[in-house]
Amino acid sequence: MNVPSTMRAAVWDGTTSHLHTETIPTPEPKANEALVQIISCGVCHTDLHVLKGEVAFPGPAVVGHEISGRVVRIGEGTDEARTHVGGGVLEPGTPVVGAFIMPCTECEPCQKGRDDLCEKFFGENRLNGNLFDGTSRLHREDGSRLSMYSMGGLAEYAVVPLAALTPLPEGLPPEESAILGCAAFTAFGAVRQSRLQPGETAAIVATGGVGSSLIQVAKHAGASKVIAIDIADAKLAAAKDLGADETVNSAQEDAREAVLRLTDGKGVDVAFEALGHPATFSQAVTLLREGGRMVAVGIAAGKAAAEVEITPLVRRGQTIVGSFGARTREDLPQVVDMAAQGGYRVAEAVTRRYSLDQADEAYQALARGEITGRAIVVM
Repeated sequence: MNVPSTMRAAVWDGTTSHLHTETIPTPEPKANEALVQIISCGVCHTDLHVLKGEVAFPGPAVVGHEISGRVVRIGEGTDEARTHVGGGVLEPGTPVVGAFIMPCTECEPCQKGRDDLCEKFFGENRLNGNLFDGTSRLHREDGSRLSMYSMGGLAEYAVVPLAALTPLPEGLPPEESAILGCAAFTAFGAVRQSRLQPGETAAIVATGGVGSSLIQVAKHAGASKVIAIDIADAKLAAAKDLGADETVNSAQEDAREAVLRLTDGKGVDVAFEALGHPATFSQAVTLLREGGRMVAVGIAAGKAAAEVEITPLVRRGQTIVGSFGARTREDLPQVVDMAAQGGYRVAEAVTRRYSLDQADEAYQALARGEITGRAIVVM
């Protein structure tokens, strides 16, 4: 397949909260990696934390970690067994989605099936902007280095470890399906971590991209009642459309009192916090019934901390657990299958589209709280 020597990418210079588009060399995949021609990339709040300097990450960089695309090249020296994933084969021409957690497959957590705790991913990629060999695949035309946030998906091409990819079946829309790699994937991991059982009740605090995905995944898992909580009526209306049984505007009424009213005074079995803000973290814990579980999903800015009242947590036997994402090799094919079977409606979850030249505009709109659901950048 013919691949151009250069490509366009949205680059963060590391000093401002903005992106600009420039032409850089097209990267080359190494063993057990694929070069993917990007179809679209999701606009996620986690990238925004990087752009705003709220999490440590080395700039300049290409961000974007939620992609759909097609494989155009497999790196030389690849173990053929690595190309067989998700019931399909990764080869030039294969349409794919990529998960933001890219497991090395070799560290102790990966060997135990905990791709979500991959030591090399967090140590090399999230801290240093590299792939597993300690180097980035991206650089400018003058040879200067560019960091990669996950695969650096806000570009026309990206190098992705094969372990982070799964084939995209016919019938799913290629552009909107990008959000399966983070929004749906993160929600799937959180619901799995919550041990939500059919017939249990759930509350979702903050209904942005991940929060709105949690609505769909919780309903797919059999939740009898899903209560969506936010401060924006537009987001709550969208939550209803995606399957929320009840909505609560916490700017207009006390969320705990509303949840108690909607659950016969008991509270919910599971509460998900999808914003990463101290106030909503604390609020989510107050919504639990006896033995309830709160799953923290949202990434916080810097070293933000939340207060939790100790005695009710202890006396009522409640649990607080974190969930960063799902287990890529095992769960990403299940997420795609869930969408293929109609359990997750990607087309309805995507609410805005931007071009690559508009990537900065997309993230500034996200920062202003203007995006309901998920936006995508389409190449």
